[in-house]
Amino acid sequence: MAQVWVAGEVLIDLIPNANTSKPIVGGGPANTAKALARVGVDTQFIDGISTDDYGLMIKDELITSGIKLDYVKYSDKPTCLAKVSLNEKGSASYEFVIEGTTTFDFSQQWLPNPAQLKPSLLYTGTLATIIEPGASELFTWARSVAKSAPIVFDPNIRAAVMNDRNRYVSQVERWVSISSAVKVSQEDLSWLYPSLDIDQIVNNWLTLGALLIVVTFGDQGLAAYRLGEKIKVDAIKVKVVDSVGAGDTVGAILVEAIVKDSLASLSGGRLEMMLKRAAKAAAITVSRAGANPPTSEEIE
Repeated sequence: MAQVWVAGEVLIDLIPNANTSKPIVGGGPANTAKALARVGVDTQFIDGISTDDYGLMIKDELITSGIKLDYVKYSDKPTCLAKVSLNEKGSASYEFVIEGTTTFDFSQQWLPNPAQLKPSLLYTGTLATIIEPGASELFTWARSVAKSAPIVFDPNIRAAVMNDRNRYVSQVERWVSISSAVKVSQEDLSWLYPSLDIDQIVNNWLTLGALLIVVTFGDQGLAAYRLGEKIKVDAIKVKVVDSVGAGDTVGAILVEAIVKDSLASLSGGRLEMMLKRAAKAAAITVSRAGANPPTSEEIE
């Protein structure tokens, strides 16, 4: 069976709950890994996981979700925390406790060898791809993965962590240059390139090397871009509880399609089918609290 690697952070989201906060396992890559496992994709998650109480909570949830942890690095460093705030529409913003955590402790010494283990695809993104020194360690390793497997990248911008726009753009573009496909939100693109329209940005990224860009537009739907091709589908209207994990779910459906059908086949009607499936999966996710992606049975 084709095995997908997901590399990046798993952390604890502290979600508002009455007058307190409820700890929930989160982090964009971990959410994507969970979404992949729930639709039946063989998934290995790659990150540092703490031996503290939050780390034990993380380990238990990932295993319960069907995610494999063969390449995790366990340590006694603390778990990264993200304090989540929700606006009146359920959109989430984050305040992170990052420094000194095991969550971003990437190094060549423990990352798995792609030449020996031969993954079918690598998915990565969010904070793990910008927070140094781990981000450069991860990038060097990802370039070795790219020699034999496609990379799907989701920048998942967190301006609260890095508000230097030029530096952020530089970090994102180096990942785009080695990626086969990119999943990104309209909000992310508008923050990165405030003076450019979406089509301009996407075309620039396609010339950097990516073959497929999927852009999420919130309640306005999804669009996919290849050179000379653009397909857009509507969002499915539901009552939104919160948006946590919605984009990560879209990324998982993109990966599912690439693994099943190959990136080259995602064009025309097949690409539209993938977008519609992603829209339905995202709608289910936003109708529930936290990052709680659907199973294949729920999507069907």
